[in-house]
Amino acid sequence: METVMERECSALGGLFQTVIGDMKGSYPVWDDFISKASKLQSQLRSTVVAVAAFLDAFQKVADLATNSRGGTRDIGSALTRMCMRHRSIETKLRQFSMVFLDCLINPLQEQMEEWKRVANTLDKDHAKEYKKARQEIKKRSSDTLKLQKKAKKGLKRDI
Repeated sequence: METVMERECSALGGLFQTVIGDMKGSYPVWDDFISKASKLQSQLRSTVVAVAAFLDAFQKVADLATNSRGGTRDIGSALTRMCMRHRSIETKLRQFSMVFLDCLINPLQEQMEEWKRVANTLDKDHAKEYKKARQEIKKRSSDTLKLQKKAKKGLKRDI
C-alpha cells in the first residue's frame, strides 16, 4: 500500500516537474521569436518610410510629365494612377506593421513576464505541497504499520 501511494505521488510530482520544466525551457524560444518579430517590425517600418519617399519622388516625376506639353501628358496621368495604387499598398503595409506590433509583439512581451511569474509561483507552491503530501503519506503509512503490528499482537494473545 505504502509503495503504491509513494509511486503514484512520485509519478504525479514528476509529471508536474516535466510540465514546469518544459514551460521554463520554452522561454528562450519565445524570447527569440519576440526578438525576431521586433526586428521584422522595425524593418517593415523602414520599408514603409523608404516606399513613401520613393512614391513621393515618383509622384514628382508623374506631375512633371502631366504638366508638360505633348504626348507625355497621357504618360503622366498613367504614372499618377500607378502611384496612387502603390500608395494604397504603402498604407496596407503601414497598417500591417502597426497591427503586428500592437496585436502580436506587445501582448506576447507582456504575457512572457506573467508566464514566468506564474511558473515560478506554481513551482514553489508545488514543491511545498509535494513535501507536505509525502510527509502525510509516510505518516499514515507508518501509522498503518503500527496498527497492523498491534492487530497481529492482539491476535497472537487471543490464540
